[in-house]
Amino acid sequence: MQRAIVIGAGVGGMAAAIRLAVSGFDVVVYESNPEPGGKLTHFTQQGFQFDAGPSLFTQPHILEELFVLAGERMSDYLQYDSVPYACHYFYEDGTDIRASADPVLLAAELEAKTGEPPEHVQRYLKESAQLYQTVGTIFLDHSLHKPATFSKVPWLKLAGTLRRSHLFGTMHERNARSFRSEKIVQLFNRFATYNGSTPYRAPGMLTLIPHLEHNEGVFYPHGGMISITRALYQLAIRKGVQFCFNQPVSRIIHTRNGVEGVVVNGVNQPAHVVVSNADAYFTYKHLLQDERKAQKIGRQERSSSAMVFYWGIGKEFPQLDLHNIFFAKDYAAEFDHLFRLKKIYQDPTVYVNITSKCEPGIQAPAGMENWFVMVNAPAVTNQDWESYRAIYRRAILDKLSRLLGQSIEPLIRTEAVLDPLAIAAKTSSFRGALYGTSSNSKLAAFLRHPNFAAQIPGLYFVGGTVHPGGGIPLCLRSAAIAAGMIIQQKGRRKHA
Repeated sequence: MQRAIVIGAGVGGMAAAIRLAVSGFDVVVYESNPEPGGKLTHFTQQGFQFDAGPSLFTQPHILEELFVLAGERMSDYLQYDSVPYACHYFYEDGTDIRASADPVLLAAELEAKTGEPPEHVQRYLKESAQLYQTVGTIFLDHSLHKPATFSKVPWLKLAGTLRRSHLFGTMHERNARSFRSEKIVQLFNRFATYNGSTPYRAPGMLTLIPHLEHNEGVFYPHGGMISITRALYQLAIRKGVQFCFNQPVSRIIHTRNGVEGVVVNGVNQPAHVVVSNADAYFTYKHLLQDERKAQKIGRQERSSSAMVFYWGIGKEFPQLDLHNIFFAKDYAAEFDHLFRLKKIYQDPTVYVNITSKCEPGIQAPAGMENWFVMVNAPAVTNQDWESYRAIYRRAILDKLSRLLGQSIEPLIRTEAVLDPLAIAAKTSSFRGALYGTSSNSKLAAFLRHPNFAAQIPGLYFVGGTVHPGGGIPLCLRSAAIAAGMIIQQKGRRKHA
């Protein structure tokens, strides 16, 4: 039996481990932390439950495919519900938009609140769906670094879908051409943050992202996002995957012929295949000791990071939903600070996730709410993060108090903070970037590290810093791409 070693028990690492175990590999996962999940972790504080990382659950069918592949019913491990409202948006002039996950209802809401003709919204979401179905599914489910992928693209159908602004314009330019209302342009611009980028530089092709929420829907996993981590871990254990926690890999062993294993606690652990779920930069810099390759990756612009405040709030706010966005007045200035100036913006857009909306009395004490409060932050350079924490906190409290009509600070019963320095330290994310490299160029997708090491046979990559990108669905896809290559190579060896 061939042995596969996976470095890191994040979503991508566990999904790859499951796929390889089902295909007959002996799989061992080495994780430096005491628990699985990577960025998708959880903690409890004074009776409040907090998901520490990703808070949005879309495309559950991708997760379900993994369970089907393993011969299991996902409902035995994880249950979820659809959420009627994808997000609740708040603007400085008092306008609020409850964005339905149903495109027809969304168009009606946007017309009522902004006067935007509903056919504009419906046409935009139809184009978003067509982009996703013609080009998105091809490039997200296959390697961009394999010529065979491009033979799968339905070029004639794609030609009827693409607009010049998809290829040569920015996301903002495409949105500005699609809508009259600046509020709606801002609403759809914010989807650039799904991969840590700015809509004012990210390619227009990224307008396929809204399809995920407003055509396919938004969902909530029972028990919170940590339930996804637990389900993957339980499935992996059931399929025979061995986990070694608190055991960081110090080096990947390889020769001119390919990978031979890893070093853990000074002991060589042999393997036919190694899959790195670690940040691609750190994999090269520390595990492969390839400074040249690490510097090449490091020179690419980083995605944004985040500042997160976990607040236990001693009151319920009926006007809030599971997902809420309080927009900056000047969105362009905010992104200019994040990516050009690389410093704090005094009026940040604020995201508030409240899982107690879906499970009151479970995710928070009765009559209270658990607030996951996040603002976009620049990747780490030489900023004064201690000072930034205080500035961000004050700016967030002022905005929320102003737009909700009540002072928030006196309602805080418990608090924890996660800043980019902590993200970098806890998850080995280079400069605290949530998604590795940004997507602020037309070639960004092609410059993102592939799911394999071209110069080291047997070494593969999964997770948010490699193709196709960050977020739960894309990390699961990276595992499918990498595992597919490994299994295909195994079959070739078997018949050689």
